[in-house]
Amino acid sequence: MMTGQKTELRPVSLGDYKRTYDWRNDEETARFEAGTGFFRLSNVPMEKIEADYEQSIIKLDKREEGEFSIYTVEDTPEHIGSIGYRELNMIARRCTVGIGIGHKEYWGKGYGTDAMKILIRFLFQTMNLERIQLDTWSGNKRAIRSYEKCRFEVEGRLRNHSYINGKYYDTIVMGLLREDFQCE
Repeated sequence: MMTGQKTELRPVSLGDYKRTYDWRNDEETARFEAGTGFFRLSNVPMEKIEADYEQSIIKLDKREEGEFSIYTVEDTPEHIGSIGYRELNMIARRCTVGIGIGHKEYWGKGYGTDAMKILIRFLFQTMNLERIQLDTWSGNKRAIRSYEKCRFEVEGRLRNHSYINGKYYDTIVMGLLREDFQCE
């Protein structure tokens, strides 16, 4: 487990994966996760959730990807979301990250920012990466503010790249270098 001030990251269990079922099928949650690649707006069958879990274990064993469950740090910890990395390139020492806080009661309260800082420290200090990037859509203002608190900078904009609820939005590409995070 990796622990921060508000959250801890744990290896994903099948039970955690099944909890994401409701989040992945909730229209509001899926809409905000549209840019991350971790959640999609659709009716996801339980068989798909179970198959995704099995694939995540295989990829984790190969160190191609890593996914963690986000739990609150409380007397009774609560599973509130998922966070992880993908597109790991150990030669260039970079990856792409994504996060989803599925439990709406924890939105806008710093839990996602705390979890992201834990993952960033792990990727820079343990995995020895040089660069981390992510993407989101321009309508997800809360996420953009959270990423900026973690020292991510906007590096690019893909115009009308995301189509959400009948409207086009820009995809915002953000990056963080090891040297910028070490200043923290």
